[in-house]
Amino acid sequence: MKQVSNMANTSNGSLATLLILFTVSAAIHTGAAQFPVQSQNLISDNISVVEGETATISCRVKNNDDSVIQLLNPNRQTIYFKDVRPLKDARFQLVNFSDNELRVSLSNVSLSDEGRYVCQLYTDPPQEAYADISVLIPPGNPIIESREDIVREGNETEITCTSMGSKPAATIKWMKGDKELQGKSKVEATYDRMFTVTSWLRFTVTKEDDGVPVVCIVDHPAVKDFQAQKYLEVQYKPEVTIKVEFPQGLIREGENLELTCQAKGKPQPHQVNWVRVDDDVPSHAVITGSDLFIENLNKSYNGTYRCVASNSVGETYADYILYVRDALTTTPKPTTTTTTISATTFPPDIIQDSQAGPEAQRLDHAVIGGVVAVVVFAMLCLLIVLGRYFARHKGTYFTHEAKGADDAADADTAIINAEGGHNNSDEKKEYYI
Repeated sequence: MKQVSNMANTSNGSLATLLILFTVSAAIHTGAAQFPVQSQNLISDNISVVEGETATISCRVKNNDDSVIQLLNPNRQTIYFKDVRPLKDARFQLVNFSDNELRVSLSNVSLSDEGRYVCQLYTDPPQEAYADISVLIPPGNPIIESREDIVREGNETEITCTSMGSKPAATIKWMKGDKELQGKSKVEATYDRMFTVTSWLRFTVTKEDDGVPVVCIVDHPAVKDFQAQKYLEVQYKPEVTIKVEFPQGLIREGENLELTCQAKGKPQPHQVNWVRVDDDVPSHAVITGSDLFIENLNKSYNGTYRCVASNSVGETYADYILYVRDALTTTPKPTTTTTTISATTFPPDIIQDSQAGPEAQRLDHAVIGGVVAVVVFAMLCLLIVLGRYFARHKGTYFTHEAKGADDAADADTAIINAEGGHNNSDEKKEYYI
């Protein structure tokens, strides 16, 4: 009987214990508020991470009442429960655990790790916050191609740039030198949730584009300054200029003329010719390569002389207008005249050299004219002075002839008659100037 009584007591105790646990459990699940739950906030953040790098997931709690925090993966598998990691994936590591935070790192992220991770707080009812992980996959090296390697000026060219295997899709922009150009792009999705982007650029080239880089710039959140470039090679017609070797300045009859034709193009001009517009080149003109030489010019050579250069792209020319002026007239040496002018001697600098220039000859003639004028003026002044002098000292004399002298028989008688007839003789006066 004692053994049965003990068994009965044991059964009653077990039932009592089960009843208490059931009562507590029922109180918890029915919200019997003997232990009220404070309001709590669970916070997490979305994450973007480049493939192969490390992502950090943070579950943060405000006003925690010692409730348990755990982190679940997109498949709702527990990664961490408090500071314990049940999941057998060593890439997950605990960074920090406290009453207010559970922070876990995921290294070597791959595209399969992408998804929604759950931060869970054990309250009644449980609270959840979500951290979406986006895996960024950078594109491969951009591939730039052109429709042709060499383009002629004036033609349109097309350049293509392709960015493959990125997530999300990349964007492509174009630069030609320091100028941005607008291309057209197409995005294609691949089977592995990645994207390929192709962009086309079309434009008309000029000779100034030769050697200019065209750059394809790939813009993606996983990479910076990702680009490829191609240098343009443009063929263009020759550029032609004419240089006057001599003479410099005005061109006059009797002089020689030499012109040089300078031609530059891509490819280099293979032919350079001289022609005369609307007439023939003078027969004695000498053409040597790109040089034209004409000697002993005269006005019949006036006209337009054209240098024509050509290459595989085309032909261009430049013109030179020849205008021959009259030859310079030379002043002959002044003839020497024998003129006695008060023994005046001209200074040596008045004598002209026959080779002196026109300006020097005009200057010397002016000097000679001035000297002659001074001498003539001095002579006139001298004559005036002498005239006034002789006018003041006029001379008077009487002839020694008297009336009746012719009738005298001899000389003695004539003298006597002349002396005696002095008072009756006519007085003659002569003036000398």
